[in-house]
Amino acid sequence: MTGRTIQRIRMAAKPKITQEDMVGRLARAGVETNQSQIAKMESGQRPILDYELAAIAKALKVPVQALFE
Repeated sequence: MTGRTIQRIRMAAKPKITQEDMVGRLARAGVETNQSQIAKMESGQRPILDYELAAIAKALKVPVQALFE
């Protein structure tokens, strides 16, 4: 599941990237969201749109395909 992979990559970062950090990083990329929406994406309760996926990969400094592993 892509959401769980995002969470795994986020938590493995040194230092860890919080969901609030992700909100800020995504905002700088022009994607407006909030911590609740990040949590729903990671748990699979909310779909991740294509433009969000690209911004999340950039925020985590990984290629988009890494989010599907």
